[in-house]
Amino acid sequence: MTINELNEKFAISGVSFFSGKGELPMVKIDNQYAHVVISLYGAHVISYQPKGQQDVFWMSEVSDFEAGKPIRGGIPVCFPWFGPHATDSTKPQHGFGRLLTWNVKEVISLASGETQIRLGLQSSDASKKYWSFDFSAEFTVIVGSKIDVTLSYTNTGSETFVVSDALHTYFNVSDIAKIGITGLTGTKFYDYTEKEVPLKTDSLSSLPIAKEENRRYIDTAADCIITDEGFGRKIRMAKRGSNTTVVWNPWTNAKNIADIPDEGYKNYVCVEATNACNDLITLGPKQSFCISTIISVE
Repeated sequence: MTINELNEKFAISGVSFFSGKGELPMVKIDNQYAHVVISLYGAHVISYQPKGQQDVFWMSEVSDFEAGKPIRGGIPVCFPWFGPHATDSTKPQHGFGRLLTWNVKEVISLASGETQIRLGLQSSDASKKYWSFDFSAEFTVIVGSKIDVTLSYTNTGSETFVVSDALHTYFNVSDIAKIGITGLTGTKFYDYTEKEVPLKTDSLSSLPIAKEENRRYIDTAADCIITDEGFGRKIRMAKRGSNTTVVWNPWTNAKNIADIPDEGYKNYVCVEATNACNDLITLGPKQSFCISTIISVE
């Protein structure tokens, strides 16, 4: 649909569609709680700015906004696999969900004053270039005093498939040296910065980011809180349908990532609702699953 057609069919008070960077179709939501921008390409939350606050999400200044390439920052959708493909390194990192344009299914204003938008994606010739299975997926965002983001998907075919997934959130912070992350003390994690990927137990009361981190915490559904002294706020990341939490910051390795500024790592940390490692999702025909991240500022 064109931008005009999207506005004619789905625009309501405080919600409008526009052509964003790279001429990608986007939607802007303004209500009493917050300002949000979502790209239909990738079903990608670009911005969440509660009233009177800095943006909660970090976006790379050098991100590609180009069909066929992922957007760096905000909340990328990782589906139907997280990280590299298990058997084929030529397939895109983190799946194809973030590389296709999703359809708008519904935009409504809730009685609470919150705004809800639903986007949809289903198996097609484009998806089957990467993955042979039949599926339907929905991406639902509720914008209020919190932002509630849900990825749900259904096996619409006759074959069982296995999925790993994530809502790969980049949190905007004042300075990586001024934050700590709580909620994971005593939790076991795989340390992907080490060659052997050992299983460790987090003994810290608050995790600082003082070096490269790539931790996959397993068997945890706990909330995480990012305390940011520079911005004088706490960001809470709660989740549903996820038993893995990923904490990632590339540190100075950012210079080897083309779409992150060399010093960009100083202003974000990823804390992600994920299903990976020992937490893969197996769906038989007609079975469904959903994963959510619920983010608020305290």
